[in-house]
Amino acid sequence: MWTETIRAIGPFDFDYALFRLSFDPLMDLDRDGRWVRVPFKIGDDKHIVKVKATGSTEQPEFQISGDSDQDKSQLIREVEEVFQLHLDLKQIHNHFSDTKLAPLFAKYPGTPVVKEFNRFDALMKTIVHQQLNMKFAYTLSMRYVQNFGEEVEGVWFQPTPEKVASLNYEELRKLQFSQRKAEYVIDTSRMIVDGKLNLDELAEKPNEEVIETLTKVRGIGFWTAENWLLSGLGRDNLLPAADIGIQNALKKFLNLDSKPKKDDIYTMGEEWSPYRSYAAITLWRSIE
Repeated sequence: MWTETIRAIGPFDFDYALFRLSFDPLMDLDRDGRWVRVPFKIGDDKHIVKVKATGSTEQPEFQISGDSDQDKSQLIREVEEVFQLHLDLKQIHNHFSDTKLAPLFAKYPGTPVVKEFNRFDALMKTIVHQQLNMKFAYTLSMRYVQNFGEEVEGVWFQPTPEKVASLNYEELRKLQFSQRKAEYVIDTSRMIVDGKLNLDELAEKPNEEVIETLTKVRGIGFWTAENWLLSGLGRDNLLPAADIGIQNALKKFLNLDSKPKKDDIYTMGEEWSPYRSYAAITLWRSIE
């Protein structure tokens, strides 16, 4: 067992990150204790890393503890990557000081973009959640993980691509997946197992190429591809303009009579580039 203290460039609102993570009923975290236990896979080995905030939003500091001395350095890097601790959020937020979103960034300083813990898991979650309300989306993904994943010391590891590829559609239908959604989840997993879709290679490509590749996969549309770029890869410059939450947030913030259209949101987003992802997460936060 090891413990390491690391510091991030402030501001960084870890309490908000925990709030977002708490949407998932399977997440092992304590918002009052300010910690979360994160599942990581290195090869075939499963590791659990506890991330506990010991600092403030203005001076963020974290106590990281894990179970493998051999993999300590890699696990710390994984934590830093998932929580984007290497980024200077002050620089990013300063970018918005001359934009229409300046009041929101002043109200919610240090709002981070936290990635999903695994690229495959992120893609499956995005496919499962698409076109569902949040409550049922998490109910469905909880059933999926509890039935086909693995619990280790109170922490859930999501099912592997091989496991999901081996399922038949009826196994997901029993969990209240629609027929099409069951097909999308299983067929996409089979593509990954068969080497027809390589998420690690895709992660090195520009946003446009990632979207072009993913939207050729049956069941993955533009919204899903954009959200995978944001939640799976932590890209800085994503603005899911088709997202209802983004539209509602802008309607409220700008005091509009109706939700803005996608093209209008993209036009607004031109001044938010190259950090449109932070505009998206801050807009979502403003209506939560």
